[in-house]
Amino acid sequence: MQCVLLAAGYATRLRPLTDNMPKALLRLGDKTILEMVTDKIDEVGEAENIYIVTNEKFHTQFEEWAKTEYKGGKTVKVLNDHTTSNENRLGAIGDLKYVIDNENIDDEILVMASDNIFDFPLTDFTAKYRETGCDMICAHTIENKNDLHSMGVVELDGNGKVLSFEEKPENPKSDLGVPPFYLYKRDTLPLIDQYLAEGNNPDAPGHFIPWLIGRRDVYAYVFDAVRIDIGTPESYYDACDRLKKGILFRK
Repeated sequence: MQCVLLAAGYATRLRPLTDNMPKALLRLGDKTILEMVTDKIDEVGEAENIYIVTNEKFHTQFEEWAKTEYKGGKTVKVLNDHTTSNENRLGAIGDLKYVIDNENIDDEILVMASDNIFDFPLTDFTAKYRETGCDMICAHTIENKNDLHSMGVVELDGNGKVLSFEEKPENPKSDLGVPPFYLYKRDTLPLIDQYLAEGNNPDAPGHFIPWLIGRRDVYAYVFDAVRIDIGTPESYYDACDRLKKGILFRK
């Protein structure tokens, strides 16, 4: 299994914090957000390499982090997708293809955003993936229903099979939100090429899921734990405050 961390965005909503710093390298206490994510990945023994895909603006900072701050046991490689702005970015799915093509990956992959911190073990996610033998997403109940309008929302059957998936729905069909954590089988990788070749949306990683469920079974690992998406100054400062109070992952 290979791991791809998506870190090629420009975090415009977090400015000025991210004028000269990628949001994944912002600190929460004595750790970067990225380190909190890789700590979780390090627990997954079957994950061999971590590929961090970023852009022209921030790649040297990620490379420095990998050389000087990463203390885990995986091999970390930083890839520069050579984009320079929101206007010419490849999008999350485009960046995933970039990594697969450039590294000649022919393996199952764990795909994650680099700016979401969470309080469940990824080993539970991978165990559920092994149990089903199918591509897999994560889902959890969203308490604030207004938040469902700005994320992927999924419907599941009684066995956890994905019945429908909508990105940023106007009328959500459930209260299950989907964070950017995915496990794809080795034979799913060519479908990413097909998806993009057909001219589908390359941006948010969730756009691939409704297309995929029309072609093969996809299941969801439903977790009951806190997840924090660091996307705005408010969410970042709130996470910092919760950490100081010792309640970062308390519901």
